[in-house]
Amino acid sequence: MQRLGRNRDGYHGERVDVGEILRDLLPAATAAEWRMETREAAPGRPLTFLHRPAPDGPRRHLYLSAGIHGDEPAGPLALLELIRSDALPRDAHVWLCPCLNPTGGRRSTRHNDDGLDLNRDYNHLRSPEVRSHIDWLRGVPSIDLALLLHEDWEADGFYLYELNPAGSPSLASTIVDAVAAVCPIERAAVVDGRPTTAPGIIRPSDDPLERPDWPEAFWLLQHHGPLSYTLEAPSDYPLATRVAALVTAVRAAVGAHVRPVENPA
Repeated sequence: MQRLGRNRDGYHGERVDVGEILRDLLPAATAAEWRMETREAAPGRPLTFLHRPAPDGPRRHLYLSAGIHGDEPAGPLALLELIRSDALPRDAHVWLCPCLNPTGGRRSTRHNDDGLDLNRDYNHLRSPEVRSHIDWLRGVPSIDLALLLHEDWEADGFYLYELNPAGSPSLASTIVDAVAAVCPIERAAVVDGRPTTAPGIIRPSDDPLERPDWPEAFWLLQHHGPLSYTLEAPSDYPLATRVAALVTAVRAAVGAHVRPVENPA
């Protein structure tokens, strides 16, 4: 599979109607028994959050997000597909953010309407979207596994970032091996300025002091749970390929993740 060669100095691939995706979520989420909440981050900037509780008893808490960069349309589409196909586990509490940057999504730009990169704002909290997101997250319990869906317009293939300071069993190789069946894997030794530890796998420093402009994953690491994967589909391939890569990655991660053993009372 060859790159399309469309992306030069930025994303120039397919665009989607984020509003239509969010409208399609309502019947799909209702049919799959999700609870939906909308919060107005700022005038004209509603954020949608979903939660599907599990049956009574100890259960995993899974978290998924997408659309924090408006020029990465595969993430919201992948979450819509996962909801429509009822692919997320029923024996887990699942918390989901389908589009964290709807104004950027409408214009197909990385930044929001104020020119801010939301995925660098989880320390400074300058944007109303991030402040609203964190306010919602404060009501979410500790997260056992976080999956953050992204794209990279420069990448030659799929790759991921793993934050795993507690040394939980790694899901990285399982995810990459699964995605290889539907999408090329990034083979470069250095990606986004960081060395890979294996094809398609980056394990960056988890010291937040080394990066004052926190991404979402760093905030989650500090406040919600020690295991997260930022999944990066390669934007210079067809949109259907990117969506399939992210859906496959989520399915593989969730399928391989085991609920932590509860401490006895």
